[in-house]
Amino acid sequence: MSNPQRIKILNTTIDNLSMKETLALVQEKIQTGEQLHHVVVNAGKVVSMQKDLELRNSVNQCSIINADGQAVVWASKFLGKPLKERVAGIDLMAGLVEMAYKNNNKIFLFGAKEEVVKAVVGKYSEIYNPEIIAGYRNGYFSPSEEEEIAQQIANSGTQMLFVAITSPIKENFLYKYRDILKNVNLIMGVGGSFDVVAGKTKRAPTWMQNAGLEWFYRFAQEPRRMWKRYLVGNSKFIFLVLKERFKIEVKA
Repeated sequence: MSNPQRIKILNTTIDNLSMKETLALVQEKIQTGEQLHHVVVNAGKVVSMQKDLELRNSVNQCSIINADGQAVVWASKFLGKPLKERVAGIDLMAGLVEMAYKNNNKIFLFGAKEEVVKAVVGKYSEIYNPEIIAGYRNGYFSPSEEEEIAQQIANSGTQMLFVAITSPIKENFLYKYRDILKNVNLIMGVGGSFDVVAGKTKRAPTWMQNAGLEWFYRFAQEPRRMWKRYLVGNSKFIFLVLKERFKIEVKA
């Protein structure tokens, strides 16, 4: 799907779509029976994409690429290619699950620990109804099981697939098995969203989200596990943005 509003910064393609526009586009494609491969990018993923060419290809080939991180939105403005707004993956997933319920569509939940994905199934079944769930599976598997899992999802009759597995595994899985999953209207990576929905981790207050400090809130909850991703990753991202801006100014 080509989108004239796409921008490109730091080897990363991003669609300049609002949350409302993204939801409307997904609904339109489901109604016409087309498939959308959705992905979100944040500062850490953009940094990884500079050297991980497989991840870069998996992301840039997607139908819709939203900016999840507020830092990416700020960077787009600093680099003269302003994005409309941040489209957080967890908020988009919430809107899509509600859309699925209203349109009698089904969802498949793939990822996280067994108790976590079961908790998400239970919560959505309670909020909406059990019929919304086409199937689910935890995110622990060997490479030899990948194709079988993709086939299981394809055979479930789901319209939407949400994959809560770490990067770059989820991006590469969805790209690699896109043909098997061709009849699933929406395939989307959602990172750690299942943990939040299940109540295992807490979401940052709205003011921190708007201030671009959601990463810090997450870091404060799990400093030993998250310090490298956020403190080192964010520093590298800032360096890349400044380097890109410098090149633009030199060319001018």
